[in-house]
Amino acid sequence: MATDRLLRAVFAVLAMSSCIRVAWAEQVALPEKVGFHAAQYDADGKLIPWTAWRDAIDREMNWYLKCPVNEHGYPIFVFVTHMTDNYTPYKNDIIPCTQDGMGIISYLKYWEYTGRSNPKVLEWAKKMGDYLVRETLTPDFGVYPRFTRSTGIVTEFPLKQSSQGDAPFGINVIQPDKGGIAGYALVKLFDATGDRRYLRQAVHHADCLVKNMRQGNATCAPWPFRVDSVTGRYWGERNGNMVFILRLFDELIAKGQAKYQPARDALWAWIRTYQIPAPDARDANLWIQFFEDYAVEDNRNSWAPLEMARYLIEKKEALDPNWKQNAEKLIQFALQYFSAQQPGGVTTMGEQDTDLKAWGGACSKLGGVAALFYAVGGGEPYKDMAYRNLTWMMYHIDQDGCPAHLTADPKQRRGGWQEDCHTDVVLNFVDAMAAVPEWGQMASVPAK
Repeated sequence: MATDRLLRAVFAVLAMSSCIRVAWAEQVALPEKVGFHAAQYDADGKLIPWTAWRDAIDREMNWYLKCPVNEHGYPIFVFVTHMTDNYTPYKNDIIPCTQDGMGIISYLKYWEYTGRSNPKVLEWAKKMGDYLVRETLTPDFGVYPRFTRSTGIVTEFPLKQSSQGDAPFGINVIQPDKGGIAGYALVKLFDATGDRRYLRQAVHHADCLVKNMRQGNATCAPWPFRVDSVTGRYWGERNGNMVFILRLFDELIAKGQAKYQPARDALWAWIRTYQIPAPDARDANLWIQFFEDYAVEDNRNSWAPLEMARYLIEKKEALDPNWKQNAEKLIQFALQYFSAQQPGGVTTMGEQDTDLKAWGGACSKLGGVAALFYAVGGGEPYKDMAYRNLTWMMYHIDQDGCPAHLTADPKQRRGGWQEDCHTDVVLNFVDAMAAVPEWGQMASVPAK
């Protein structure tokens, strides 16, 4: 009887909250414009695309394929993080590993998804790889020699100093987790091109990471967040983005490099034992410290847990017998602390405790991962969440394909942070269209 009363109380609360939501929706007028476009809604007031999904992402890609090339041979967006809509920089710093590493992944996924039909897509991916291996490396000596820098100055070829949040810690500060992103991306670029320069740099990253790996526990990650690449001095015991180092080790092991197996196994044991089960509270959470421009040691983020969820969904039992439960736990963690509700049934995703705005990379990551989770049996709510989230993102791609870096921005500027505009966004659209093929095959806008 007590259980029955409890269930009736729960259902009464849910029914009441549903009524409140309905009443709220009836009272709040839906915006006439979202992003750059007149908003379109279905009969239930849910946001629907302003154009077909493939058309929107093709427009964006074509805009970037027209990007001018500088005297060093790189498209401007490859070495400029803050870029206007006329392909010019408006700030002086860059985040090469995250921007170009995720960019390589995005371009390779788009290239495959579109049937390898446009060779310039692969050419632009190679330009990003060339920039990483030629222009971004630390000095030849020290504890992380010739390791890809996490930050730098756009006018330097090659880079010689740190910027953003790294700058106060010295000119040679790197972030080991960002080397994981770059290394994994370079392995995938080697797979696509056969160019062994990319594989050699990826192997070098893995060797540096193994050499400097430490025993992780509930209060420290296997690598600290920031390290002086020459002296080894470090800052930030906890470090959330371990999944791309895991990906790098797995890729090299699959190529016959068994020497990385012990480090890989120790890393996965730490993720499984400490990181995934860690408490949510900021003083104990292990999904902290990702973004290059912040130095807040208890700064949780949505980026790292969503990327870990993506890998769990991709590998399933081959990685973790509890992959589905853990992937959902990580998605729900991001939703609990960083999501926001927008008109039209849209769930957006903020970046981090210290910045809850819906920047494009973090926001679209929710859509991509939710679509993948739906496709492996996650349930219809995840499908709707992914569809509305990425539809919202599409409204921030202009007619000519130029995107915005920040959604729900009253000024709605074109261009901005290139990770959030483009390089960390395209892969989420491609993953979603591959997971739910009807979205990519849709030829026109759904009827109202």
